[in-house]
Amino acid sequence: MISVNDFIPSKYSNSVDQGIFQWSAPSNIALVKYWGKKENQIPANPSVSFTLNNCKTNTKLAFAKKADRNYFSFDLLFEGQPKEDFKPKIQKFFERVEIYLPFLKEYHFTIDTENTFPHSSGIASSASGMAALAMNLMSLEKALNPLMTDDYFYQKASLLARLGSGSACRSIKGQVVVWGTHQNITGSSNLFGVEFPNTIHENFTDYQDTILLVDKGEKQVSSTVGHELMHDHPFAERRFAQAHENLDKLITIFKTGDLEEFIKVVESEALTLHAMMMTSMPYFILMKPNTLEIINAIWKFRKATKIPVCFTLDAGANVHVLYPNKDKEKVLQFIQNELVGYCQNGQYLCDQIGNGAALI
Repeated sequence: MISVNDFIPSKYSNSVDQGIFQWSAPSNIALVKYWGKKENQIPANPSVSFTLNNCKTNTKLAFAKKADRNYFSFDLLFEGQPKEDFKPKIQKFFERVEIYLPFLKEYHFTIDTENTFPHSSGIASSASGMAALAMNLMSLEKALNPLMTDDYFYQKASLLARLGSGSACRSIKGQVVVWGTHQNITGSSNLFGVEFPNTIHENFTDYQDTILLVDKGEKQVSSTVGHELMHDHPFAERRFAQAHENLDKLITIFKTGDLEEFIKVVESEALTLHAMMMTSMPYFILMKPNTLEIINAIWKFRKATKIPVCFTLDAGANVHVLYPNKDKEKVLQFIQNELVGYCQNGQYLCDQIGNGAALI
């Protein structure tokens, strides 16, 4: 069994003075939700997600050796401009991963990052951002250790990303990624995300995700605070067991292509996530009135047309509309006709299942 100690390097065979790498990494949308975590970003339950394709972060990492190796040294640019308020998160990330990347204090880094989706659009960029940064750092480590295997490279990148933002570990690979140990999924791990190893029916290979931007404001409660609320939650243990059960159901669903059962699991998971927030102490209602209007409209449309469109939610008000590619034209028409009015400034993003991080 792989342990964290397997990712602590002993020494490097190469020396690198300076250079530049550039990676993109996508966002992802969980089907079975991760909500609640243990020490060191270990999930309280396993999760599975669709890796997205269009909503991604592009990050360029320039690095150069420096004389004083007693501190972390980096500049952070967001869309070409200095972004001081992001720096504490990167500092904390470097502190967490230094044991795995002992060269970090040897270099000054310039991190230049941008998103393909609008900033403050209500789409979480921590997953794509941390995944892209992790890939760049792994490219530098591979330059220092050229004999590194691809398996090690991607597993460690996912482990590093997890230490920046839990769900970021699911943004390294595609198209369906599992994070968290599950007895019926070979190779699953709490330490990093893995590509779903079982059969995936053709129904799911080109799935679409249209993201309706109901509320683009700052999140009412941070994910970190939300996860912590699970520690004393009266329904936590049952929820963690339910996640395992729903993942078992998805193993069968992915194999058979059963869209009706897929919808039941995915929508139930979304509503359960929000139910956990509503029943925590303190409690939060993260949906907005327009979120509920959209959900009811989707249910009505699905019942009337028999088109297998469904929704899922993150820990916020925005709605991810999921549907097979073969129904794209009709669903987009439905969104234009009936759902756009519930979006802030009529905004929505069209995305689809994708293949994970890519070297630029």
